[in-house]
Amino acid sequence: MTHYDSIQSGASFKRKSYLDYLGVLCVHLGPQRGAMPGLGGLWPTGLLLCFLSVCVCLEEECVIGLVGRPVSLPCFYPQLLTSVNVSVEWRRDDEEVLRATWREDGDVEEWSVNRASISAEALLTGNVSLELPSVYPDHNTTNFSLFIISQENQSAALCSVCLRIAASFSFPQLQREEAVEGNQTSFSCSSTGGFPEPVVHWLIDNNSKPPESAVKTIITSIPNTLLYNITSNLTVNISKDSSVSCIIENPTMNKTQTSTSLGAGGSQVVSRASEAMWIFSTVLSVVVGVMVVVGVGYQIHLDRISKRKKKEFQYQQQHTNRGYKRRFPDKEETEVMKTETDV
Repeated sequence: MTHYDSIQSGASFKRKSYLDYLGVLCVHLGPQRGAMPGLGGLWPTGLLLCFLSVCVCLEEECVIGLVGRPVSLPCFYPQLLTSVNVSVEWRRDDEEVLRATWREDGDVEEWSVNRASISAEALLTGNVSLELPSVYPDHNTTNFSLFIISQENQSAALCSVCLRIAASFSFPQLQREEAVEGNQTSFSCSSTGGFPEPVVHWLIDNNSKPPESAVKTIITSIPNTLLYNITSNLTVNISKDSSVSCIIENPTMNKTQTSTSLGAGGSQVVSRASEAMWIFSTVLSVVVGVMVVVGVGYQIHLDRISKRKKKEFQYQQQHTNRGYKRRFPDKEETEVMKTETDV
């Protein structure tokens, strides 16, 4: 068996084994001789289940890539560890995006588009995952396939990965406008910079959906980026106390963002809470300011007392020295004469 044949058999071994298993299972689910008559109706159901299982088996896996960020398309091929003079080729649909060749002397030649790459140790680890430095909306729902080329023989696709692109939408901005005439209330919900097109949901009081005729949604594409902006308007007859929620869903990312208008009752509660918080912060600021002023005044008072006591002490020392001279003048003269005599 040639290296090319081994590659082909290795690529199809897992799929072939699974299909063989399904074939055996389908045979056992088929009508058997001597079986109970009522069980014969299970044959169509078993055949349908087998068909659905085959479809699931052959379905390609998809990788989610975020706009402007790197992404890795996984592929492992352990047989590459024993290969020489072999090339690895990644294709996007029918376009070649990367080719790497390992020579007998160990040199590696690599060519790629838009700085795509694979691991430098692919020949040692068998990890031939494709690394894309960044992805954009025009790469959405593209298929990447890996091929092994040896001695001008090309294998079937060893790995096939579907790439889906997504970008998160901004948090929805919800505005409420009371009607001047009539009882209808208008709501406007907007979100920007996401991909792919989102799904918008409206909820009234968190449980009921408005009629479709009350909702008008406009989705526009941002030039040169293929990202989307969305604006949805709701006009409905509800009470002032009702809450309305706008939900922006990105199915690809399995992510939802919700913005809610609480209505008059909720707004009043929020307003009261905000007012109470403002009063508390004001009172706290005043109390802290008073404490600071009192502390500074008390420190100044202590400093003045300390300076006064210091002056009094110095004054007492001066008067004490003068009284000593006045009480014993003869003693001082005697000490001076004694000093002169000794000299």
